[in-house]
Amino acid sequence: MSSQKDITVAVAAHKPYCMPNDKCYLPLHVGADLHPEVCLDMQQDNLGDNISQKNASYSELTGMYWLWKNCSSLYKGLVHYRRHFKTIDPSKAKSKNPFDLIAGSEDFKEVFDSTNSQVIVPKARNYYIDTVEAHYRHTLPGEQLDATRAALNCYCPKYIPAFEREMSGTKAHMFNMFVAEGVVFNAYCEWLFFVLEKIESSLDSTEYDAFNARWPGRISEMLLDTWLSTNDIKLAEMPTISPEPVDWIAKGSGFLAAKFFGKKYKRSF
Repeated sequence: MSSQKDITVAVAAHKPYCMPNDKCYLPLHVGADLHPEVCLDMQQDNLGDNISQKNASYSELTGMYWLWKNCSSLYKGLVHYRRHFKTIDPSKAKSKNPFDLIAGSEDFKEVFDSTNSQVIVPKARNYYIDTVEAHYRHTLPGEQLDATRAALNCYCPKYIPAFEREMSGTKAHMFNMFVAEGVVFNAYCEWLFFVLEKIESSLDSTEYDAFNARWPGRISEMLLDTWLSTNDIKLAEMPTISPEPVDWIAKGSGFLAAKFFGKKYKRSF
């Protein structure tokens, strides 16, 4: 169940989809325990040490957990079937095929080498007119942040200063996608899943609908920068790309409706 490749980047997917060709990518069926018939040609996240059965709430994190426990590559990462890191190769910049623009192993190696970084993350999202905390509370149930803050205070208080800095700022590295040195990836996962377990034990989410039940996947986006900053992990940013058009009008309208009219998100954009 282990891989000795230099770099393994899992592509979290819950349905059949076109995958990048580079040798570093591992198509990974997340939630295989719940829907075993969907992606039979992919690596399944219910093999080996896994939490595949929690995919309805943990989303792509079941893939992150699987990679942590079952892959021993020197570098490990997670991306999404519809969101990838973008190549830094200028010779590919004019291609009309979005899959030509997806970063490959040579891109990642160049960024690691040139920046002497330990982890590659997407370019930070900037909310401009909202803090990270305010945006979360405008769009999603605020008690999720309350439970997160309480868990950090109780079980790992040294992370509180970095968490509060992130909450009061306007920028964060989102999407639960990153590529890191294997030891860094593993250390983050060990901490993250411990914290999520503690939050889970204190947060009553029994009345949540299917959309809001996926809170662990969203709260974890609030925790990556907290962990990186507290542990003084050197990072590098890369742009992202989607193989599909992004509906920026719907995203912007949803953001503004949440901020000014109190309309919580009911779906992903």
